[in-house]
Amino acid sequence: MTRLIAYLQLMRPANIITAWADILLGYAAAGVLTEGINNLDFLALGWLILATTGLYGGGVVFNDVCDAELDAVERPERPLPSGRASLVGAIALGIILLILGIVAAAMVSNLSALLAAIVAITALVYDKWGKHQTFLGPLNMGACRGGNLLLGVSAIPSAVSDRWYLALIPIVYIAAITAISQGEVQGGNKITGIMAIAFIGIVVSSILGLGLLPEYTLLITLPFLTLFIALVLPPFIKAAINPSPQLIQMAVKAGILSLIVLDATIAAGFTNWLYGLLLLALLPLSRLLARIFAVT
Repeated sequence: MTRLIAYLQLMRPANIITAWADILLGYAAAGVLTEGINNLDFLALGWLILATTGLYGGGVVFNDVCDAELDAVERPERPLPSGRASLVGAIALGIILLILGIVAAAMVSNLSALLAAIVAITALVYDKWGKHQTFLGPLNMGACRGGNLLLGVSAIPSAVSDRWYLALIPIVYIAAITAISQGEVQGGNKITGIMAIAFIGIVVSSILGLGLLPEYTLLITLPFLTLFIALVLPPFIKAAINPSPQLIQMAVKAGILSLIVLDATIAAGFTNWLYGLLLLALLPLSRLLARIFAVT
């Protein structure tokens, strides 16, 4: 049981729930709900949620694999350096999860499989190389989430060409989280914190800009957007003022878990407040898992 828990820790279950939210947002933005729901639509949604579970889980497992030597010094309590999980076992788990993600996506469409493969490759590039790049690293990680959102849109393959721009929002948002997270072990600097807050401002402005679309109802999103700002900005501002490891870790955790609120905010505008609340209901589950398993 201890070994099983260790491998679950490598997968970061609380974060995987946020990846589900990306899929549900993409599913709504594709127009599935406005065109009518049938059993085939639900089947496609199920495959895509399974796909993102494999892709995200596999990506973060390989993140720990690539950081095994560093974690032995900085985070000896992590599953790999502590010996609770083996390196060979982690590599095998990561491979299985990534393959599962691509195969599950292929059950929806060839485009979904292609997007899943791109997300998997982008995640591996980040794990091995991107995370060490000050400027390209945050964009690399953001591209993983943007691709994940488009994976949800691919429930209707033809909608990807119409909704591609939505991927830019999580790219900028994750870039903000990744930028500020670079100091979560040894501390960061105020410039990085200010840059992250600026990215948050761009995200909020982009959501407001969606109101220009005829199919988007901005008024419905405002309560969700207010909640998002209230959850994200305070910890980011604190980390920018005092970039200590503890405050940065709190900002990163708040940023990751608030992905669900961000997705609910955007999805509500494409559908209705009820769908937004349904998506928002994932937040308590993610927070509960975050108390059991590490988020960062």
